[in-house]
Parts: sequence; structure tokens; C-alpha cells
Amino acid sequence: MRNFVRISALLWADILVAYALFVMQNYLTDVWKLSLTRAAGILNIWNGISMVLPVIFLFLVDQFLGNFKMLLISSVSYSVGIGFIAMSTPPILANSTDTCKKYEPQCIGHTQKVLFYTGMELVAVGMAGNLVSVKPFLEEQQDKNIDNEEMRNCLQVPGFIFVVLTPVIGAIALPYIKPWPLRFGIPAICTIIATLLFLSGSHEYDRAKPKGSPITNVCRVFVAFAFKISEPFPLDSKDLYRKEDEKVQSFTRTRFLRSLEKAAIKCSDTKQKDQLEKEWRLCSIQEVEEAKIAVRMIPMWLTFIICGIVSSIGNTYFVEQANNMNRKIGKWKVPLQAIMLLSGWASKIFSSVAVRFLKESKRYRPAVGIAIAMIFSILCCITAARIEKRRINVIRSHGLLDKPDDDIPMSVYWLLFQFFLLAGLDSFFEKSVAAFYRDQAPESMRNYLSYFTKGISGLGFMFNVLSVYIVGKVSEKGGRTSWFQHTLNRSRLDRYYWVLAALSSANLVVFIIVASFYRYKDREARPDDENEEE
Repeated sequence: MRNFVRISALLWADILVAYALFVMQNYLTDVWKLSLTRAAGILNIWNGISMVLPVIFLFLVDQFLGNFKMLLISSVSYSVGIGFIAMSTPPILANSTDTCKKYEPQCIGHTQKVLFYTGMELVAVGMAGNLVSVKPFLEEQQDKNIDNEEMRNCLQVPGFIFVVLTPVIGAIALPYIKPWPLRFGIPAICTIIATLLFLSGSHEYDRAKPKGSPITNVCRVFVAFAFKISEPFPLDSKDLYRKEDEKVQSFTRTRFLRSLEKAAIKCSDTKQKDQLEKEWRLCSIQEVEEAKIAVRMIPMWLTFIICGIVSSIGNTYFVEQANNMNRKIGKWKVPLQAIMLLSGWASKIFSSVAVRFLKESKRYRPAVGIAIAMIFSILCCITAARIEKRRINVIRSHGLLDKPDDDIPMSVYWLLFQFFLLAGLDSFFEKSVAAFYRDQAPESMRNYLSYFTKGISGLGFMFNVLSVYIVGKVSEKGGRTSWFQHTLNRSRLDRYYWVLAALSSANLVVFIIVASFYRYKDREARPDDENEEE
């Protein structure tokens, strides 16, 4: 039980940090006085890196490090990173003779910038490492520390309480702490405590040894194929190498990329022993089929980039829109982080709906679920465009175009529609892609393909920066005003959202074509279907 609490503390601290970083867009535009697009660009590149890193870290865990060493690296990185971000706020490092005591751009020097960017990079490492290793490491401890079902149920109670309580603290209590050093500092302290708590149990943890990575096997297939590319293809399948423990019926051979099967060609008996000793020269036919699956999924992966671009506008442009809108309910001014809390609840509802939809034993259901997620992306962009147009009209009617810091007499709750639709996109996409891999991918690669998809979405976050640049350049052709100005009030985000709606529509068409030509395996009944919703 102690180990359960020690390891789970890392997750609870992660949630608190996420709520602190939710308003980072406002921090960069209000304190650093960065332009709308530059602040969003910094965050989207950071988010993209955070989503790409888990693929690399999972490979390192399986091949070299193991989950404990990865958590050791990530937890320390997380603590130092959020600490650096807290220290980068202007008043912290001001000298006693320094007049820079306020949150102003001139008070942010080279030291603060180095601390901030270094801290963001370290937080990305911490997030990725925890994402990859916290839950698997918890599972490694269960046999030793959670011996019976009754004990597991008892442990779920405090876990559930903290899972509910931590977001509430992050959404409601944290925003009332006005000084920026404390807004980042309190999560930093909590993260340090969680890290020390985790490290205190180092001598008690069970540690599974690395068992190797299927990514290595995929690379071996292409290397072995390159060595044998000039070999004639064997007429008899018996000349293709199979491992002794491979069952003939455990996989289905496909004609797709059949030339890759040259990696499994067995040489003459005089060379056989020598070849088996060099694993990079000979692969089994099952390993070749797994490599084929990875290649066959590439066209579908490419359609996920647009989904990542749409997802990226949630923590950047949507948050910037909400910053100066009316957030009052009666006399209570609702914290901005409460939108994140409501969006999280919406995600749970959509996830539940997605799980129920995907339980039907039809092999096309996951692909249909991904298409539904893309429809959510279209609706989200259209809704965001219409609401932003309404917001701009209110700004113009009240003469606020050049008053970016003034409150806008329009309720922030108009934005809930686009936040909820974005939650629908993310939830249906995550659940449907996971179901697709469970049905179509070999068991050894399912975990990797899931993280690889998140990495592709992360590329979408980075591509958002490129899309903003291209759209901005095109919009100012002919001497016209660019859609992206220094402040949000002067920008035309509504038009950019319409562009994203058009891209999402085209992407949906491409996905339908790709999914229609994809060769699906029949879906097998899964015993964990009843527990998917959890």
C-alpha cells in the first residue's frame, strides 16, 4: 500500500502542474507581452515535443532502462523543470537594488529566459517519462503489495479521492493565488514532495528487467532486407525462417510488401549457424509481418496530423479568447482553470460514449469512431469561428479594438461549446485509435502504435505553427492586413478557424478513402471489453 501511494503521488502532482500550465498562454501574452502567435507557437512546439518524446522513452524503457530508472529521471526532471519556471518569474531573481519588481517585459532578462525555456524542456521530459512508466511500474508492484481483491478495492478509495480532489484544487484554489511565482511555485513544491516520496521507497520496489523493444525488430527487418535485396525470392515458404516458438496460425501472411520477406530467407546450411548469430541478417516471418503492419498504417497515421492541429488550439487560442471575457456567475468570478475542469468532465462523458460505441464486435467500428472524431473537429472549428465572430462584433461595438487588457462584455460560457466539441474530438480519437490497434496490430506492437499515434498528433501541434505562418502570409497578400496581429482583439481568428474547418473536412474525405482500402483483420472477442470504460 505504501508503494501504491508513493508512485501514485507522481500522478497527482502531474495533474496540479497541468492546471498551473493551463494559463501559460496568458502568462506569455500578459507578462512577457509576446504576440498572440508567438506565445501560441512556443506552447504548441512544447506540447508537440511532449507528445513525441513518449515514443522515444518507451523504446529506452523496453530496451535499456526499465520503468524505475525512467521514473527516476522523469520525476527529478519534472521537479527541477517546474522549479525553474517558478524562478523565471521576474521578481524572484531581482537584486535588492533592482527596480524591476513588477511583471513587465523589461524585467525579464536573459537569466529568466534561460530558466523558463530550460524548465519547459525539463517539464516535457518529466511529463513524457511519467506517462510512459507510472502505470506500468504500478502494475509491477501489484503482485507484491496488493495481494488480494479486497486490498485493491481499499486502495481505490484514496486514489479516487485524490483524483477528484487534485483537479478541484488546481481549478478553483490555485487561480486565487495572484503572484505568478506562487502559481508556479506551489505545484513545484508539490512535485518535489511527490518525487521525494517516490524516492523514499527505492529499496522496496520490484523492478522488471528490460525485455527488448519491438521497434528494434522492425528495424532489423529492414536491415536484413537490405542485405538480401538481390537474393531471388524462394518458391517454397519452407525456405523462410520461423522461430521454434512461433505458431503457424498465430498470424496471417499478407501479399502487401511481399519483398520484405527476403529478410526471412534462410541461407545454405553452411551459413545458417553464422546467420542466426547475427540477428540483423535474419528475421522470422512473423517479425516481417509485424513490420508490414507498421508500414501499412502510415497513410492512416498521416491523416491524424490535422487532428493534432485542431487539438492544439485548445490550450492556446481558446484560452486567450477566454482571458478577458466575462466569467462571473452572480458575484463570483469563475477561475479560468474551471473551464479545463469542465472540459475534463466532458471528456469523461464522451469517453464513456465512445467505449459503448466501440464494444460492438465489428471490425470497422474503430475506423468509424476515428471518423466521428474528425467530424467533431469540423464542428469544433465551425463553432469556434462563429463564436469568435460574435466576440469581435462585441469588441467593435464597445470600442475595445485597441484595449486588449479591458474586460469584454460577453459571457465566457459561449466558449464552452467549442471546448466540449474539442473534448469530443480528443476522447473519440483516443478511444477509437486504441481500439483499432487492439484489433489490427500484433500484441507486441500495440503499446508502441498507441504512443506513435500521440506522437503524430504531436507533430500536428508543431505543424500548427507552420499553418499559422502560411495562413498569415497568404492573408496579407495584396497589401491586406494579416489575420494575425500582435493582440487578439486585432486578429481575425474566426477566419483561421474556417481554414481549419476546411482542412478538417478535406482530411475526413482522405481518411475515408484510406480506411476503405485498408485490409482489416477480423475482430477477436476480448475479455477486457467490460473494463474498457475504466
